[in-house]
Amino acid sequence: MSIELYRSALSAPADLAEWVIEGPAVSSFPTGRLRLESAVDPAAPAHSVDPPDAAEERAGHFVAWLPVEHEGDVRVSWSFRPLREPGLAMIFWAARGRDGGSIHDASLPKRSGEYPQYHSGALDAYHLSYFRRMWPSERSLHTCNVRKSHGFHLVAQGADPLPAVLDADRAYRLCLTWKGSTAHFSIDGIDCLTWTDDGAVGGPARRGGAIGLRQMAPLIAEYSDLLVEAI
Repeated sequence: MSIELYRSALSAPADLAEWVIEGPAVSSFPTGRLRLESAVDPAAPAHSVDPPDAAEERAGHFVAWLPVEHEGDVRVSWSFRPLREPGLAMIFWAARGRDGGSIHDASLPKRSGEYPQYHSGALDAYHLSYFRRMWPSERSLHTCNVRKSHGFHLVAQGADPLPAVLDADRAYRLCLTWKGSTAHFSIDGIDCLTWTDDGAVGGPARRGGAIGLRQMAPLIAEYSDLLVEAI
């Protein structure tokens, strides 16, 4: 049994009225689906190997927080179509301030979309990067990664069946389930990863909190048919 917490077609500007955007995101709806891109268009990286972590945090990335939180077990499903590479897309869940309060508390430091603010700043959260095409190593082997913060803890990794933009011919249905302390992620019904947080890394398992979407520029992608359910 599930209880609908939030549903949106993401088909018109009014659908974003209550979202909280951090960073230079530009939204549009040219195909009747939410298209997100950055107002800053950095040149595609020319590195033959991955740059240091600090070098990855260039201006132009952003986070969009949904106007709903979950208190425990949750299923989030949405349709996603990448339109331009390189870049990266991820989802946050169970995000709270480090004191357990809201991530939108005015006392927390201002955030602008750069990743260290989310993994080693004032938040605790889980983050799943499901479209990793920013750096050459990510494009040569497609994986989904789960990290747990506070801290930059890589706790799980699975295969990513999403094609490159050149071959992406439709929107793909993504589904993240968080039940108890186990995360499960699938794309178009294909199981990508399952991971249980036993508390051995980064402290006890998180339960509830905010849900957000993050993009790294210059990725352009479309989102639609978003559903959040308590399960």
